[in-house]
Amino acid sequence: MTRPAYPPAPTADIVDDYHGTRVADPYRPLEEADAPATVAWVAKQNSLTRAFLDGPERERLVRRLTELRDFPRTGAPERHGARYFFTRNTGLQNQDVLYVQEGLDAAPRILLDPNTLSPDGTTALTATAYDKRGTRLAYAISIAGSDRQEVRVRDVATAKDLDDRLQWVKFASIAWLDDGSGFYYTRFPEPGTVPPGDENYYGKVYFHRMGEPQSRDPLIFEQPDDREVSFSVALAGDDNRYLVVTGFKGASNKSRVVIVDRRAPDARPAELFAGFDHAWTFIDEAGGQLYFLTDFLAPLGRIVSVTLPGSLAGAAAAGASAAKGSSGLPVVRIAGAALRDVVPEGADKIEQAVIAGNQLVVGRLRQASWALDLHTLEGSRTASVELPALGTISALHGRPEDREFFFQFESYTYPATPFRYDVDARRAAPFAKVGVPGLVPGDFEVSQVRYPSKDGTEVTMFVVHKRGLTRDGNRPTLLYGYGGFNISLTPWFDPSAFAWLERGGVYAVANLRGGGEYGEAWHEAGMLERKQNVFDDFIAAAEWLVKSGLTSPAHLAIEGASNGGLLVGAALVQRPDLFGAVLCGVPVADMLRYHLFTVGRFWIPEYGSSEDPTQFGFLYAYSPLHNVKDGVRYPATFVLTADTDDRVAPGMAKKFAARLQAAQAGPAPILLRVETRAGHGAGKPVSKVIEEDADKLRFLELTLTGIRRPASDVRRRPASDPGGAPDALSNLQ
Repeated sequence: MTRPAYPPAPTADIVDDYHGTRVADPYRPLEEADAPATVAWVAKQNSLTRAFLDGPERERLVRRLTELRDFPRTGAPERHGARYFFTRNTGLQNQDVLYVQEGLDAAPRILLDPNTLSPDGTTALTATAYDKRGTRLAYAISIAGSDRQEVRVRDVATAKDLDDRLQWVKFASIAWLDDGSGFYYTRFPEPGTVPPGDENYYGKVYFHRMGEPQSRDPLIFEQPDDREVSFSVALAGDDNRYLVVTGFKGASNKSRVVIVDRRAPDARPAELFAGFDHAWTFIDEAGGQLYFLTDFLAPLGRIVSVTLPGSLAGAAAAGASAAKGSSGLPVVRIAGAALRDVVPEGADKIEQAVIAGNQLVVGRLRQASWALDLHTLEGSRTASVELPALGTISALHGRPEDREFFFQFESYTYPATPFRYDVDARRAAPFAKVGVPGLVPGDFEVSQVRYPSKDGTEVTMFVVHKRGLTRDGNRPTLLYGYGGFNISLTPWFDPSAFAWLERGGVYAVANLRGGGEYGEAWHEAGMLERKQNVFDDFIAAAEWLVKSGLTSPAHLAIEGASNGGLLVGAALVQRPDLFGAVLCGVPVADMLRYHLFTVGRFWIPEYGSSEDPTQFGFLYAYSPLHNVKDGVRYPATFVLTADTDDRVAPGMAKKFAARLQAAQAGPAPILLRVETRAGHGAGKPVSKVIEEDADKLRFLELTLTGIRRPASDVRRRPASDPGGAPDALSNLQ
């Protein structure tokens, strides 16, 4: 097998001094996406990748992936007034279409079709918010995968847009007044009004009155002393008396909560919960009490209620913070707010809650799968919702005044299905039936295993494969992981996975430290100086799959994206002998400079920063880019990014791929794929998802030992193809 001839990357003689340690960064020119040398190099890399992957067998994968995605699917509804709002996709529409119906049994009609907003399907609907009566919709759109959003307003009755347009929004949070006359929203500075790059920071809360230009929107709240704080908004109380502003430090869920009493003459903001040491998530208001989910004194979460004093102005205590409201007055602390434990911490992590039918609907994680229970507003458990299998509640919608709520359930073999739960009858029924033609869930087996990590910590992992699969040690296996930002990997339905499973492949998902599956202590065990625990957990998962008799290193591939791209990049450079192939998507690969791009500073609470001498030490120790070694036989590696990713700067993926190509001592290919008109992943058109999935599966077919290829594939196999056991899947078609 001959190593591909890689195009030389543009380089520069750059060395940085980090607290006395000199670190070379020769591929820094690749950070300049629009530089002619970078553009030319990317074009050559994409051409090399296309030459390696394209052909009749890739088209076969495209056809099969298209078949697997071609089924109708419906999202979980939201009720506002007498109207129900939900998304629906006939199967291969690039973007889901938003529908509304005038009652539970009424015929739905199209309210908004994002597919009409751009010819290539790259304009996505990224946020929706409705007024209480369901008469107006505020919605955010994203173009070409950008995190940047534009907020528009649509009249629900006519399905026509009003004149209101709001810009400079990212991660939109919107809270309507009940009468539909206006809404609070979050946004960022207008470019040009702050130093370059700072338009990604300094989040603020504004109020928009319908019919007014955005330039007249008053500033409601900001925290000018800390550019890495962003906000969410909600309204609570009779006549929307209270504005609840939650501030988040970076990408962490650690927060502070500020209340604005809209009845007060000066609407002076008052701090309810100081930050940013604990998580406080506002659930809803009922019976004059505000309900919050928190990890304060409860790593697995608990639900508390707060009764505010009759007058926040009269209850304001001394002790101002630097945050300010529209009046310019400093925030004051609330004295006399009564905090009560409602649902105490238990053995399972509380992941989410809503109030519906004057019941708390509480979603818990039990061994990394969801359970759903009902509690009174005083906390007593009244019912448990029977779920179809071990799986995930991927959406949960309810309002205190309604006698129903909606949720969406999915698992590895159960497609995402919306359910309506009748609170009075204590019964759940599908709102819409969802099924994949020709796919029989019972043909596949899902198990959960436990294995020890390097330090003895027990970690869980889901393993999915065809039922009755024999363990001969040669099963092509794809191991997926994330391990960060308190994000839980619970079972989800991915139609593309069946193109792998139906041919006898094994799919495994590990619940690594750094994630949220087992509470805040589990998350903290995989962040900052403890990040190596995440890589150890992932490597131990790979070793377990080999020791179990399912697979071998030559048959084992790993995959991760974003923080998961960091994960597989670190695993790749630490244990290149353990894997046969690597799929590394939109990776945070340069841990010394990640915070200098896009919204990278938001991740400092999770990762740390090279600007800190102590944190530099552990970041440098595991940074994938800086731990690639010359003369090592690395496994086949496919690095994927997108040209408009404004979440994880694509320059990191380019630098990582260039460094691996230069260092590779073995024959396995190191390829780079740079998508056009696509971002970090959210809102990606179905057509682009299919094309990308086909590339990834084709890459595994051509590089991973044990994938049987059709006879037609033999004559066009590139010289860099490692071949493999031709009969590994011969009895599993």
